Amino acid sequence: MARLDRKWWTLIAVCTATFMLLLDITVVNVALPAIQQALHASFSDLQWVVDAYSLTLAAFLLTSGVVGDMFGRREVFAVGLGVFTVSSFLCGLSTTSLELNLARGAQGVGGAIMFATSLALIASAFQGRERGTAFGIYGAVIGGAVAVGPLIGGAITSGLGWRWIFFVNVPIGVLAVVITLTKIQESKDPNTRRIDWIGVVSFSAALFSLIFALVRGNAAGWSSSLIVGLLVGSALLLVVFLVAEWRQSDPMLDLGLFRRPAVVGVSLVAFTLSASIFAMFLYLTLFVQDDLGYGPFAAGLRFLPITVLSFLAAPIAGKLSVKVQSRYLLGSGLLLVTIGFLLMSMVHAGSGWTVLLPGFVVAGIGIGTVNPALASSAISVVPPERSGMASGANSTFRQVGIATGIAGLGAVFQSQVLQKTLAALGSTPAGREVLAQGGPRLNAAVTGGAVREAAASIPSAPARAALLDAYRVGFAGTLDHLMLIGMVVSGLGSLGAFLLVRQRDFVPSHAQAGPAAAPEPAVP
Repeated sequence: MARLDRKWWTLIAVCTATFMLLLDITVVNVALPAIQQALHASFSDLQWVVDAYSLTLAAFLLTSGVVGDMFGRREVFAVGLGVFTVSSFLCGLSTTSLELNLARGAQGVGGAIMFATSLALIASAFQGRERGTAFGIYGAVIGGAVAVGPLIGGAITSGLGWRWIFFVNVPIGVLAVVITLTKIQESKDPNTRRIDWIGVVSFSAALFSLIFALVRGNAAGWSSSLIVGLLVGSALLLVVFLVAEWRQSDPMLDLGLFRRPAVVGVSLVAFTLSASIFAMFLYLTLFVQDDLGYGPFAAGLRFLPITVLSFLAAPIAGKLSVKVQSRYLLGSGLLLVTIGFLLMSMVHAGSGWTVLLPGFVVAGIGIGTVNPALASSAISVVPPERSGMASGANSTFRQVGIATGIAGLGAVFQSQVLQKTLAALGSTPAGREVLAQGGPRLNAAVTGGAVREAAASIPSAPARAALLDAYRVGFAGTLDHLMLIGMVVSGLGSLGAFLLVRQRDFVPSHAQAGPAAAPEPAVP
């Protein structure tokens, strides 16, 4: 009986930690405008609130799995919980954007350790039919966190303040650590593993250099020595990473897996799904709150159609996966996301939030269609002994997609919103008055998300109104442009799924959607 208790305590601890991890990601999106006002953060600072987390999660995910194999998954999982809990507390205490982003990076490290060891702990605790039941509960927790995240985040931010979206993790994290250390049985890999330090350092530095260049490109100049040097350095570091992985006997990422076209296709789907619709949540949140003026809770309510529909569509897609080939589920799901982007590209200066609703519905169904097939396909296209690495690699591609998507879309956003806002100002006499007096401070306010503050400092009421109206025009036109970029990215992912995820590449010993095919966290 005690052994049975240990199993379920393991599931409770893992599900609690995963729910906390995912909830903290989704609630942050709704809280970003409040964070911007409280910390006087620039638009680039807001990008880093999300990207700092995604970068460290992507950088340490594969290595964390190896560390768990070496030193014991229970202890390593507890360490990850501790890091995540302490860094959450530091996030809540932050008084500057830099402090918050550094703490968010530490959260990503803790999240990577937790996620890399969570599935292995469940797999070692449960066998047979019980394992399928455990993974089903785990998947339901993931879907529930994704579905209610924006609403809970909005409620906490509106009622208690944005700092409490981080403080709430502290008692939950402490309880989960106690359960882990007292109730969970230890498990290790009997084979000797080692940490791939060259891979960790080169991959992390390459990804950081790329994201930093994308975020700073507009401000520093794309042809400046800093940006060119960062982009070249990122490319060289990526080459170092690939060469190091190719030559090592126990690499962080086995490049031989990518000889199978289906592995390439599944990785492309993971990357493009995150780089398109999940990266777009930042800009959708800014539109709903900053441009339309909704509070955090009201904004969370308006995001429910896309999150709830993805949650409801996932189990239907999971049942279909035993009858329909993965390429069709992945390709058609991303095609629905692509159509959703098209439907959301109709925003204009006078639009209400309902202009997004048709796209939310279609994209939500698409997300729910992709996620179960992606989770099962990631481990079904490799030999069983490589399933852990394949799952970790797939999750890494998700996080890299989020980080690069937010940074890339942000570079376009900052450039386009300035051009379109200035053009709209130039079309009216009051707007031309603002242009004559604005100068560099006006440009900084538009690209930094501080237009309302800039408008408040203008004595003339017509000039204030002209600036706000021009910004709405610029924001709407830029958002439509971002939607078209997202449509192209998700469309390429859909095409890649149809062409590359071939059924003959699936390993026969894997069930396409068996009980071991646990869902992965779906939202940043």
